[in-house]
Amino acid sequence: MLFLTTCAGCNAPGDTLCRRCRFALVSSSSVVAEHGVQAAMPFDGVGRAVVHGLKFRNRRGAARQLAALMVRRLVARGSVDVVTWAPTSSARVAERGFDQAELLARAVARELGVPCRRLLYRGHGQPQAGHDRAARLVGPSFRARPSRRGLRVLLVDDVVTTGGTLQAARRALLDAGVTDVRCIAAAATPDAVPARPVLRLAS
Repeated sequence: MLFLTTCAGCNAPGDTLCRRCRFALVSSSSVVAEHGVQAAMPFDGVGRAVVHGLKFRNRRGAARQLAALMVRRLVARGSVDVVTWAPTSSARVAERGFDQAELLARAVARELGVPCRRLLYRGHGQPQAGHDRAARLVGPSFRARPSRRGLRVLLVDDVVTTGGTLQAARRALLDAGVTDVRCIAAAATPDAVPARPVLRLAS
């Protein structure tokens, strides 16, 4: 049996992302979502398909492609000391076999040449998916490792809908002593308002 790699965006045989889907991602615009969270692209079209490929179809290679886009558009090199992620629920990790936010964070850290560390632990509770907007705004509970003052942390997630998850994670890091926490995501849903274009940083 011949096993083929297929595109995470359109399932065409070939690379992790085919030429058409790569072009679609490059042609998209970054956005600023709730609470000032920056996202590399809108969560629609090919971008939505690629994120779903990572999360639900085990296309882990897409994490590298998304991370490269996130760094190129959102993060200036030398601006952070460590990268971490907002952990998904243990139920989702058991179901999928991985945490997509962790994969993205580790790929972003490699792009930036800085360490990636697990600084956050998620409290018990249901996944955010399926909750209404009011419940999502509250966000899950997190606890963070004590950190030294002066640490600049880049906090990564896959998709921002209301910003509740990232804001809850950010508060936990600040309470643990982190000086500066910047939140970014691969994509932002259309209702993650206000949304407006962000000037891209030179690579």
